[in-house]
Amino acid sequence: MPTVAFHTLGCKVNHYETEGIWNMFKENGYERVEFDRQSDVYVINTCTVTNTGDKKSRQVIRRAVRKNPDAVVCVTGCYAQTSPGEIMEIPGVDVIVGTQNRKNMIDYIEQHQRTREPINGVSNIMKNRVFEEMDVPAFTDRTRASLKIQEGCNNFCTFCIIPWSRGLLRSRDPENVIEQAQNLVDAGYKEIVLTGIHTAGYGEDMNDYNFARLLRELETRVDGLKRIRISSIEASQITDEVIDVLDKSEKIVRHLHIPLQAGSDSVLHRMRRKYSTGYYKQKIDKIRKALPGLAITSDVIVGFPGETKEEFMETYQFVREIGYSELHVFPFSRRTGTPAARMNDQVDDDIKNERVNQMIELSNQLAKKYASDYEEEVLEVIPEEQVDEGSANFLQGYTDNYLKVRFSGSPELIGKLVRVKITKSGYPYNEGVFVRVMDDAAGAADKQPI
Repeated sequence: MPTVAFHTLGCKVNHYETEGIWNMFKENGYERVEFDRQSDVYVINTCTVTNTGDKKSRQVIRRAVRKNPDAVVCVTGCYAQTSPGEIMEIPGVDVIVGTQNRKNMIDYIEQHQRTREPINGVSNIMKNRVFEEMDVPAFTDRTRASLKIQEGCNNFCTFCIIPWSRGLLRSRDPENVIEQAQNLVDAGYKEIVLTGIHTAGYGEDMNDYNFARLLRELETRVDGLKRIRISSIEASQITDEVIDVLDKSEKIVRHLHIPLQAGSDSVLHRMRRKYSTGYYKQKIDKIRKALPGLAITSDVIVGFPGETKEEFMETYQFVREIGYSELHVFPFSRRTGTPAARMNDQVDDDIKNERVNQMIELSNQLAKKYASDYEEEVLEVIPEEQVDEGSANFLQGYTDNYLKVRFSGSPELIGKLVRVKITKSGYPYNEGVFVRVMDDAAGAADKQPI
């Protein structure tokens, strides 16, 4: 039986797609082995969101070539899409497939095994208008299932290379989304995370369908699904219809990730983000009114070209005013090929790092404050993993409103929906005690997660 090994860099979408690619190999009679083992085929799923992503991708490619010089080394993903020529120059690379046409990957590998000629299967992503279907029946990490519903982005923010590596927005056929969601639930998953490159842009390329309608259909048509999580939603995508769906939903969790990037209007303008702080705040107020207790997480980039001390403080105060439950803070990274990389007034690294630390400290304060509201409350948790806390069996997972919780419990609870009382709030995790397993009305209580 031929063997294949995978290494995935970058985001959740890449990890999802690696599972889809592995499924194709499995159906073609391959056995999966760890990446540091000898293998017949190595597949490296690359990231290109920063220059560092490119560099890490090249390091991993070289590692695979060294591990087994006779193996077929196949490179896919975003870096492969944007820089196939650069990758072809790495000695030992045999096959390149970008972020589309991955269904041809095994054919290319077999063709290379016959001819020993390198194959560049990368085509122009900007011409693609169709979502590439890839079946993902299960996930290696067991408890949380991602479901990719769209591909690409039409926004062209000045710091971002992604439209060039992923193409323009295309939505997955709703029937295929519903069908895969049902398959995942039937396989034992309780929570599905809707994911994509511009997730809540779903349906913007369709005439008679939108994101709100997809959420409704997932809720009503997928038997046994307990939780729906949206990986990310832009402020502009929080329409009154979406708010109405969230308000009425029994399954969509009380957590939204709403990217901010900057809380200064002048910086937002330079980033080419399509909203002002006033617009963003208005959306947050509206959704909080409909959903009290909602956890809102966000992304912030500090040290964007030209960011003055005043602009940074505007972002700092705005973040404090919104009161997020957690932030992902990034120092601005110059990505070759983007307008922001060519801008004057690049911010000094020392200043960037100082601002990053200030913003992380604020995020930690806000996270602790949000968590403190739930001390002594009983919340629903899906345990995801065991954590080593001496000899005791400690489990760790997330509540529906995205609080990380540790509590004592047996490993059989992993992947199940359980009730846990928060005994001590904190950050990065809260402590709790197990109360009970949730009653599974759908009759799937005896189903084990994958």
